[in-house]
Order: sequence, then C-alpha cells, then structure tokens
Amino acid sequence: MYPLIIYCYDAYCDWCYGFSPIITRLDQEYRDLLNIEVLSGGMILPEQPKPVALLAGYLKTLSDQVSAQTGAWYGTDYLWHLSHPAESDWYPSSEKAAIALCVLKDYYPLLSVQFACALLYALHFEGRDLCDDEAYRHIAEQYGIPAADFYRSLHSDTYRQMALEEFALCRRLGATAFPKLFLQVSDNKLYTLADGYTDYVTIKARIEDILKKETISN
Repeated sequence: MYPLIIYCYDAYCDWCYGFSPIITRLDQEYRDLLNIEVLSGGMILPEQPKPVALLAGYLKTLSDQVSAQTGAWYGTDYLWHLSHPAESDWYPSSEKAAIALCVLKDYYPLLSVQFACALLYALHFEGRDLCDDEAYRHIAEQYGIPAADFYRSLHSDTYRQMALEEFALCRRLGATAFPKLFLQVSDNKLYTLADGYTDYVTIKARIEDILKKETISN
C-alpha cells in the first residue's frame, strides 16, 4: 500500500484547477512507484443553498489570480456566471461532485486523478453546474459507465456516506484549504508535500528527498 500520495482537493477549488497539470504530471511520473489517493474536502457545504451571486466578485478576482500564477484558462461559460451573477442559477455545493468522484473511483480506482481533474475542468472551463446531474453524463459516457447505474449510485446513501467520510478524513489530516498533498510512507508516518498551490519542481524534490531518507532509514 505504501508509499502513498494523498491528494486533498475540492471540485470547486480554483487553486486545485490550476494545480491539475501538476498532479497529472506527478500521477504519470510516479505511477509505477507510488499509489495516489484523491479525497474530496467538502470546501462548500452550505446548510441552505446560497446563490453564486454572493461569491461572484471574490471568485472573479480569484480566477484572475489563479490564471496569472498558474496559466490556467477559464472558460467563457464559467466566467459568464461570475459576470452575470443576478442571472445565474448556480447554488454551489461540494457534495454532489464528491459523491460523483466516489462513484467514478469505484469503477476505476487507478484513474482517480483523471476524474478529479475532469470535474475541475467541467466546472471551471466548460461551465457545467456540478449540482446538476447532467454535469456528469459526459464523463460517465467517456469511461463506458452505464448512465442508469451511474445515476443510481449518485443518489445512493452508500456513496453519499463515502463522500462524507472523505470530508471527515481531510479534516483529520488538517486539510481545510486546498490543494493539500501528503506522502504517507507507513501507518504512522505522513509528510506534507504541498500546503496550497505548489510548483512541480518543489514537490518532486520533496518526494525524492523523503524517499531517499526512508530508504536509508529502513
């Protein structure tokens, strides 16, 4: 099982969107050496649905910051909701996206990074409403998952509970802001690789240093 990279993210996290090329590259480079587990953090969990209009100004500024620092491109459909908040029908919540990720991982556990990045792209570039069931249909179809089975799982208590457990695990790990990346080398030894957006070179150096130290110490 170990060593294991744990990626705590949220589908609504702009910095995670900007981090997608980095986690994808890490997944590709270390696939034969390290397992990678993606956990949803539950960043937006309102007790009552709240319109995106309450966050639109902040999100527009944030998208500009993320683009400037990471080079991430935001889609016009996504940006429309931030520029026309009074007309938007979005009520953001992280829960359904987290449930969807649990369902997708159950089908293809080794593709968890791909799925997380696909959800981030669906929201931030394609402008899909992740609180709408239809936002996930194209991803399920792309991976050959029968729509009826996918949607049955999306609305099951079993997968909702799995998502809630991921939220709780992220909190226990101290991941309350995202992205956050860990390298676990044993049941009781966990290293932090990234606390917030971090470039690839820095993370790779940290991984190599930890693996070298653990090899020597063992």
